[in-house]
Amino acid sequence: MGVAFGSLQDGTASAETMMGAVTIAVGIGLQNFPEGAAVSLPLRREGCSRAKSFLIGQASGMVEPIAGVIGVHLVMRMVTILPYALTFAAGAMILVSVHELIPECRRNAPTQPYIATMGIVSGFALMMLLDVMLE
Repeated sequence: MGVAFGSLQDGTASAETMMGAVTIAVGIGLQNFPEGAAVSLPLRREGCSRAKSFLIGQASGMVEPIAGVIGVHLVMRMVTILPYALTFAAGAMILVSVHELIPECRRNAPTQPYIATMGIVSGFALMMLLDVMLE
């Protein structure tokens, strides 16, 4: 997200670049809700107070805005290696999806064969819809 917004600093960015950055921000924001719940709910179940569970869940997402600000500042200094860095980041996300998410979806296949897989497909469809709508 920091790279997307950092690319707007040079003044040559188009409205399409701005909408791309907004799309990434909305997508990350949507992803933060279940991530925070995945941190907070088990803590609450184990006996932590509501406030402590909430604050720890919020803290788990605070690294993203901090990294975003760092990314905005670094994008102008690393213009020559930016395509390679973004390619590496995309490859890392694909690896996480293939290596972690898809096998985890198949773990409950005998009892609920398609629920988790449909979650991945729905998330992908939502991001593609956002990409097209905000373009």
